[in-house]
Amino acid sequence: MSSAATRSIRWAQAGLLVNAVLVLVKLIAGIIGHANALVADAVESSADIFSSLIVWMGLSIASRPADEDHPYGHGKAEPLAAAVVSLMLLGAAIGISIMAIREIVTPHHLPAPFTLFVAAGVIIIKETLYRRVSRVGKEVGSTAIAADAWHHRADATSSLAAFIGISIALWGGRGWEAADDWAALVAAMLVAINGVRTLRPAISALMDEVPDRAVKEKAMQAALRVSGVQQIENLNVRGSGLGFYVDLHAQADPAMSLEEAHEIAAKVKYAIREAIPSVVSVLVHMEPYRAS
Repeated sequence: MSSAATRSIRWAQAGLLVNAVLVLVKLIAGIIGHANALVADAVESSADIFSSLIVWMGLSIASRPADEDHPYGHGKAEPLAAAVVSLMLLGAAIGISIMAIREIVTPHHLPAPFTLFVAAGVIIIKETLYRRVSRVGKEVGSTAIAADAWHHRADATSSLAAFIGISIALWGGRGWEAADDWAALVAAMLVAINGVRTLRPAISALMDEVPDRAVKEKAMQAALRVSGVQQIENLNVRGSGLGFYVDLHAQADPAMSLEEAHEIAAKVKYAIREAIPSVVSVLVHMEPYRAS
């Protein structure tokens, strides 16, 4: 297993542990303190637990080497996990909205003051976790880790909405009990936006959309530096999990022998893999170079 995959899995595990603790804290505080926004937040966090499990499983599967049944590896498991996490965000948003609307039309007690401190603590923890996980996701190029990071940001956002709603309810007193429910409804909208935001890159990866143009340019320059290569045509790059697959047509002197062409193709492959360590495989098709 690569170091990038190991780091990604460790952060998924850390997110799983933190989410499990926060779900219990928010649920108990929300029920005892009559803060429905915190209860809704706990429901959203429970989805985080399953999302962290899915990310963990997806990265574990994606890091497996190619085999007879999967000659191109298991990389698609990573964006697939990201897509599932994104859909869970959208599902959590719908669930929170239903709960908030139901509580808005149902009279209930004012939230207890201590629930403010619980919400503030959750905001700090989840925002810190978001920043750490997001940085790891960018470093290793994982859509699943990026989606998991946004799940933490969504949780921090919903906790912030709960904090604001509870504050308004406590400040307004009687007649303002539903303020935290309206806050939960706003949080649901923000969660849904984050779900859509993380779903797009996951779908792009599943559809083999061209990754960062810089990767293609770097592969092109590495291939052109190989002695004997006259021109590069049809260079394509596709992502697979945390790595890339490169296909290209390299043109060389038509008078050279098949053995010489084979050696150039090998040098091109090694040059690209040296320039871009995350490249899993390079397929080189040799063609005769014609100046015209």
